[in-house]
Amino acid sequence: MTSLIGSLIIGGIAGWLAGLIRRGEGFGILVNILIGIAGGFIGGIIFGLLGIDNADTNWIGSLVISTIGAVVLLFIVNLFAGNKKA
Repeated sequence: MTSLIGSLIIGGIAGWLAGLIRRGEGFGILVNILIGIAGGFIGGIIFGLLGIDNADTNWIGSLVISTIGAVVLLFIVNLFAGNKKA
């Protein structure tokens, strides 16, 4: 249960940070949490493809990986949404 709560907190922070990095392209707290969680999954795939093992990261490493993944996800969403800021 604490792992789920921790994932939600890290996901929320990662989604919020990604919205700030992409200059206000967040979608609100609930969607930001979902984007952050999905970003954690995408970030894990990206870092895995680069040969970086993310299984033993602490919460800061998880936050960085999730934020990078969420930024990538926001970029992709904005490409498909037709947003000119992508």
